[in-house]
Amino acid sequence: MTDTAEADLKSELERLRAEVEALRLRAEAAEAAADHDVLTPALNRRGFVSVLQRQMAYCQRHETPAVLLYLDLDGFKGVNDRLGHAAGDAALVWVARMLMENLRESDAVGRMGGDEFAVLMMNAGAEEGRDKAQRLKAAFQTDPFVWQGEPAMLGGSFGVRAYAGQGDPEVWLAEADAAMWVRKRGR
Repeated sequence: MTDTAEADLKSELERLRAEVEALRLRAEAAEAAADHDVLTPALNRRGFVSVLQRQMAYCQRHETPAVLLYLDLDGFKGVNDRLGHAAGDAALVWVARMLMENLRESDAVGRMGGDEFAVLMMNAGAEEGRDKAQRLKAAFQTDPFVWQGEPAMLGGSFGVRAYAGQGDPEVWLAEADAAMWVRKRGR
């Protein structure tokens, strides 16, 4: 093999290595994006259910308590109607950030769709979940969402459901969602 052919071969090998690395990084980014909400910094439903499933297995194996909070925003339709959809999108981002800022790093926040969010708190039971839900409701009042200088009152209805050996994450989510609707209708 000539020196030129060997140099060309080495150059091609380097180019292919760089291309493989770029493809690997793109695949990692695509996989991460598949589990995160496109609008907010929260997990999307798929990502949240995946985390929920892993944590449920952990709870089962290690007899660890956990609690699920399900949030339906109150006043969100008014934000969209009065201030526009850009304000509604900004409100959803604000809610996701507010939830994340008021939780432990080990907790998970997911946007279930529309104006509904879920929070998983590990090493916490129903009482801690109810307490956290009350503190999050208060956070809506003390630091309201503001769009272009105009405050828009948002609130939340929370359903709280402790882990009780549920075998399916969708069942646990449905139980927390049902608890939220009971509270919302009771007001």
